Amino acid sequence: MAYSVTTRTPASRVTGALAIVLVAVLVALPLFAGRGTIQDMFFILTMLVLAQFWNLLAGYGGLVSVGQQAFVGIGAYAMFAAVILAGMDPVPAILAAGLAGLVLAVPFAFFAFRLNGAYFAIGTWVLAEVVRLLVAQWKALGGGTGTSLPRDATRDMWFVEGIQTLLDIRAPAARDILAYWLALALALVTIGGIYWLLRTRRGLALAAVRDNTQAAQSVGVDAGRMKWIVFLTSALGTGLAGGLIYMQKARISPDAAFSLTDWTAYVIFIVVIGGIGTIEGPILGVLIFFALQSLLADFGSWYLMTLGVLAIAVMLVAPRGLWGLLSERTGLQLFPIQRRLSGPNIPTSRDPVR
Repeated sequence: MAYSVTTRTPASRVTGALAIVLVAVLVALPLFAGRGTIQDMFFILTMLVLAQFWNLLAGYGGLVSVGQQAFVGIGAYAMFAAVILAGMDPVPAILAAGLAGLVLAVPFAFFAFRLNGAYFAIGTWVLAEVVRLLVAQWKALGGGTGTSLPRDATRDMWFVEGIQTLLDIRAPAARDILAYWLALALALVTIGGIYWLLRTRRGLALAAVRDNTQAAQSVGVDAGRMKWIVFLTSALGTGLAGGLIYMQKARISPDAAFSLTDWTAYVIFIVVIGGIGTIEGPILGVLIFFALQSLLADFGSWYLMTLGVLAIAVMLVAPRGLWGLLSERTGLQLFPIQRRLSGPNIPTSRDPVR
């Protein structure tokens, strides 16, 4: 009798085929969509990247950080520094943003990993504020008031002229399309990379550390190493996203780049309502967040109150988020990571344990 271990499900096979079609449509979107739509999609994709990396950190690594704005901000400022002080083009300067996030994560983790639970969350917030205050003293990049990318840097940005010629559009629209394509590429690499990681032995070790650190260590898992891996990976990806976001904005200030609300609170909301500990959750969550923002943004404080009430309601009714509730009811998994033993006389389950 032959047995095999697999993670695929019928739903994941259909998802794979549909994903190829969806990616092709998204790549071609600038050919038939207006500039407003491109800007909206850029926002959705960059927030999705931030949400996926926070979900990797908290949902899979058990590290609930409230200081991810530090990596967005340091990545953005590193990109600006590379352009203004080193004369780099903004597109390759995004790589400097990711490197800056990675470098900052080392001392960040050194202090934060000495804390646990709520103390870890508060500690990351305090450390992020320290980084913001230090960056605000960087006079070469505008200090507390911030600065803008030089006009010649935005005018001569890589690939912009080619996009202008290809689509017969003006330079500002071409820059938006370039930023959108880069955001799409980053989102695809992020989702694909996290899915690959979770299907490896390190993914199993990570889940074990999240569920019970002592039990994981008792079977030989290096819990400290796994925490470092997810923390550094999350910082790298968040830094890249920060550099890309502010390449598109072309204007930066410490308060905006290190905003707790924009880059951490909203991201946590996305993951919580969508479904923490799943890849599908942040995708669903970012679509809900964008819809709510579009409908309620003009209502001022009522907008924030609505988000808070919705988050509380979802946590009470569906602790695993809306996708978790849907998956529990239907057994549907678009990105399955559970190993299944298939063969003669092997029972199946519609409610797999992640």
